[in-house]
Order: sequence, then C-alpha cells, then structure tokens
Amino acid sequence: MSQNEKYQMMTKAPIPGLIGRLAVPTIISMLITSFYNMADTFFVGRISTSATAAVGLSFPIMAIIQALGFFCGHGSGNSMSRRLGSKDSETAKQLAATGFFSALFFGLVLMVLGLIFLKPLCFLLGSTGTTLPYTQKYLGIVLLGAPYMTAQLVLNNQIRFQGNAFYSMIGITAGGVLNIALDPLFIFVFHMGIAGAAFATILSQFVSFCMLLAGIKFSNCIPIHFRNIRLTKSRLLEIAGGGLPSLFRQGLGSIAVMTLNIAANPYGDAAIAAMSIVSRITMFASSALIGFGQGFQPVCGFNYGAKKYERVKEAFWFCVKISTVVLFVISIIGALLSGHIIGVFRNDADVIQIGFTALRLQCLTFTLNGWIIMNNMMMQTMGKTLYASTLASARQGLFFIPALLILPRLFGLLGIQMAQAVADACTVVITTVLNRLVMKQMQEEQSS
Repeated sequence: MSQNEKYQMMTKAPIPGLIGRLAVPTIISMLITSFYNMADTFFVGRISTSATAAVGLSFPIMAIIQALGFFCGHGSGNSMSRRLGSKDSETAKQLAATGFFSALFFGLVLMVLGLIFLKPLCFLLGSTGTTLPYTQKYLGIVLLGAPYMTAQLVLNNQIRFQGNAFYSMIGITAGGVLNIALDPLFIFVFHMGIAGAAFATILSQFVSFCMLLAGIKFSNCIPIHFRNIRLTKSRLLEIAGGGLPSLFRQGLGSIAVMTLNIAANPYGDAAIAAMSIVSRITMFASSALIGFGQGFQPVCGFNYGAKKYERVKEAFWFCVKISTVVLFVISIIGALLSGHIIGVFRNDADVIQIGFTALRLQCLTFTLNGWIIMNNMMMQTMGKTLYASTLASARQGLFFIPALLILPRLFGLLGIQMAQAVADACTVVITTVLNRLVMKQMQEEQSS
C-alpha cells in the first residue's frame, strides 16, 4: 500500500471497521509480548518460589528497557503519523532514523551500566539472601539484549503508527512463539534453570528485532537510514514531546514495581512471588486493552494532523465504549477464578492465599482502565505533552507509589494488596478533568 493509499484509508474509511482492522494485529502483538514475561513466570515457577520471585524482582529493569524503547518509539511514531497526515514525508524520515538509533544508544548504555553494577542493582530491586543468586543470573543475561530490545520497540511502534499493524504483529508473534518453545527446552531439557529462561527471552527478542527490521521494507514504511539522523533541537524536542508520557509511564512503573517488591519483602518470598504473579496477570489482561488502543492511535494521529477533529472524537468514544464493556467482563471472570489463576503459576498455598486477595481487589477497579488508557493514548498522539505526561505519571507515580508507602503502615499486607485498586480509583478523577480540557481545546481549534 502506497503512502497516499494509507492516507486515504486513515482519513476516510469508516471508524469502527478501520480501528477493528488496525486493532486486531496490535492486540495479538501485545498479548504475545505479555507472553514473554508470562512464559518465564510460568516455567520458572516450576523451579522454586525464590526463582519465581527473582523474575518479578528483575521486572523493573525490563520496564526501564521498555521505557527507553517506548520513549523513542512513541516519540518518533506519534510525530510521524501527524507528519504523514499533513503529507510531510521528509520530516517523517528524519524522525524514523533519529528515534531508532537513539534507542540503540540508550540500550547500550543501560547494558554497560547494569552489568558493571549488577550486584548492588539486585539489592536495590529488593533481593533477599535467597533470591539474590537467581536475580543476578537472570538479570545479567537479560541485560545483554538491552540494545536491540529497545530498538525493537521503536520498530514495532513506527510500523504500526504508519498503519501497518499486520507486519508489526508478525515480528512480535514470531518472537513470542519462539520464547514459549525455548523456555521449557532450556530450563528442563538442557538443565539451565533460570538462566535458560533469560536466554530464551533475549534470543526470541532478537528474532523479533530482525523480523521487524525486515518488515520496514516489506510494508513500504518510511525507511530507516543513518544519513537521515537529525540531532537538532527541533527534532529531539519533537521526539521528546511525544515520548515523555511513555517514559513517565514506564519509568514510574519500574519504580512502582521496585517499591512493591520492597514493601512485600518483610512478608517473605511468598508475598514477593504472589504480587509478582498478580502483576503479570493484570499486565496480560491490560495488554489486550493497550493493543486495542494502539489500533486507535494511528487513526487519531493521521486525522489530527489532517485537522479532521470529528473523526478523532468519533474514534476515541468508540474505543472507550468497547474497552469498558470488555474490561467489565474480564473483571468478573478474574474475581471468580482468582485463586485458580494464581495456582496455575505457583502451586504454593501461601502464594495462592496472598495472590487471591490481591487479584480480587484489583478486579474491583480494573474496568476503569478503559477510560484512563484511551485518554492517555489520545493526548499523547495529539502531542498534548503536558496533559499526557501528567496522566501517564498519575496512576503509578502520583497514587500507586504513595499508596504502597502509606497503606501497609495502616493495614499491613492487606495495604499492599489493595494499593493498585486505590490508585486506579484516584486516577479516574484526574483523567476526567484532563479529558474536559483537551476536548475544549480541540473544539476551539476546530472553530478557529
């Protein structure tokens, strides 16, 4: 499909069908991405509770890798969709190259620093004496893949922001399927233990990186060339403006998980493992919602760039309605089957008991995430950096982290289990206020 054909599709095709076509591949991509961590948690859970906890303790670093990748990927991809909507392909090429090579550099720096300070980093993440050997082994291997893992996220986002979600899905799915196959092979057949899970992760991510790089050419997307890098103030600010909300969201998410692990530490490895499993389960459920929202983002970006504001509003409200209904159903199922779901990952009575309560409490407010996430995606794609960054910071930074610091002092372990639900409820309030401001601004832009 040529760039002109993509423009016509994005700005004229009926909204429900258009978002449906774009969202199905992105939902599959997000679900498969979640399988990377879910597979590790599932198979490592067959080793020991301490090993399961170690995977959870390593997650903040995975979140930082994702934060850097999404910062460059969303920052360049958001702007590229608006530039293509206004038919400025030359600037889109510069944004593509600058975002990609910046991610490679950030990933390399993270790898070097992480390996140099590996042991103190593991303690900072909340490792205990029993989990430290597992965390060091797992994280030390995962860090080796940081450069191409960050760059892979840029490729994934740039491809889908140009309306080629199918090629993005192929690259992500291939790596996810490989990861699920390699985990049991490396862990149990080759007797590599938790190191096998880590090697499975970085090898499968490398396969995804290679396939997405090839997908740029096959999907007729904006090519990435070193000569198109522009480290100018205007380009860097444009990428930073679009990427800051993702950096805040993922970066604060990493700090939030570290805070969660530290808060759970006094209650033992079972509490750390249980909260880690609950986090992975809710992340997996949220990944479908995020994938659906990612189908909305290129539609939002193209039409906002083309000044077709009514289509932006129509697409936004369509996504809010669908996501709210689906999340309500998922919440009911999750609440009813919470004990069984936790038991799938770790058949430990203490882990199941702690995770059962935490998952049920999170299901109480999980439906609210449709409203929160769709607003965040709309504001970020439109380039409303301040609003999007505020909202991206709210759930994990403004509310969840303080809840983890305050509630356990009042309610003990129950305070940790209820912290995420409290954060969701508080975030809805600030989301509603920001939504009214953005809608008012869009109305003014439309009238001018």
